[in-house]
Amino acid sequence: MDEIRTPAEDDVAVEAAVLRLLLELHPAPICFEELLREIAAGTADFAQHDALERALRDLAASGLLHRNGDFVLPSRAAVRFDELLAR
Repeated sequence: MDEIRTPAEDDVAVEAAVLRLLLELHPAPICFEELLREIAAGTADFAQHDALERALRDLAASGLLHRNGDFVLPSRAAVRFDELLAR
């Protein structure tokens, strides 16, 4: 049976996927369009674009990423947390 998720659970899943990808690519910044292609597996529609915008907004608001124009990268706190979890 397929799992049914709420919109809030979908948002959390997108945030987690975005942060994982940013941490994998660190220290290289990635632009929004590249990130959208990666997250949407090349077939982005309005809903995926909107979900990514929400994820970036919420991750930035919680201090886990920085946006510089069209580029995004994980914050130092996110990178350090990732390093601590890897030990």
